[in-house]
Amino acid sequence: MFTGIIAAIGKIANLENKGGDCRLTINTGKLPLSDTQLGDSIAVNGVCLTAIELSKQHFCADVSNETLSRSTLKNAVAGSPVNLELALKPTTRMGGHIVSGHVDGIGELTEIEPDARSVRLTFKAPSELAKYIAEKGSICIDGISLTVNSVNGPTFNVNIVPHTLKETTLADIKVGDKVNLEVDLLARYLERLLLGEKAAHTKSVITEKFLQDTGFLPG
Repeated sequence: MFTGIIAAIGKIANLENKGGDCRLTINTGKLPLSDTQLGDSIAVNGVCLTAIELSKQHFCADVSNETLSRSTLKNAVAGSPVNLELALKPTTRMGGHIVSGHVDGIGELTEIEPDARSVRLTFKAPSELAKYIAEKGSICIDGISLTVNSVNGPTFNVNIVPHTLKETTLADIKVGDKVNLEVDLLARYLERLLLGEKAAHTKSVITEKFLQDTGFLPG
């Protein structure tokens, strides 16, 4: 588990095809690896990866086809900067929100607007994720815990304060860039709970009609 508070910006040093999937080598920059062990989890642009090789300044991780299909790592190239966070400890300050490192889908930046000393970024999410994104709710973008300002269909916007711009890869993001999205963990589980016994027989049927039929919305 993670908090979405980025500890360092690293860089992809090497990508190696391995039997149909991929092995990444990542230079970790200022990320402290002194107490990290083989098998520990490290979030890379919001993707939870397992360290299979470690040194003072890099780690290697295998990336499955499932992860490649769900995240921007499938388009990664050597030299790409990445946001890094070590897995949280029981003593970690929960400065962000609960982040699993399991990417739900890929969003696209559609607009950048100055907003006083901040920057307002507007993203378009995949239509199947829109129902999980709520105004003033939490969302994880490339591993960064952010608060949703407003939502309009599949689009939503967030404010990025100067510190976050300085300490993450969002400083260099451009309109059209793709990002990893992880919706709020509670929203995903709430959907399954609302399905009740139907959860064993269907993927997802949370619609406006379903909410009306179950009493959560007026008919």
